[in-house]
Amino acid sequence: MAHTESKKAAKVRKPNVFVRIGMFIRQMFQELSKVVAPSGKELLGWSVAVFIFVVLLMVFITALDYGLGQLMVTLFG
Repeated sequence: MAHTESKKAAKVRKPNVFVRIGMFIRQMFQELSKVVAPSGKELLGWSVAVFIFVVLLMVFITALDYGLGQLMVTLFG
């Protein structure tokens, strides 16, 4: 019996759903207050980097598609 009683005492009861939602929202705003917006120069730099990466990815996928298409035409006529 003592073993089951210690098990119950060790089990922590969770707060109700509304308290948990309130804690989540509070923590969310605390984390958002730590966010620092990038400067204009940083934003422009990252935008250019993303644009170049997307263009390179498009070129790679297009070349792969064209090459595999030509391979299929060569193999299967």
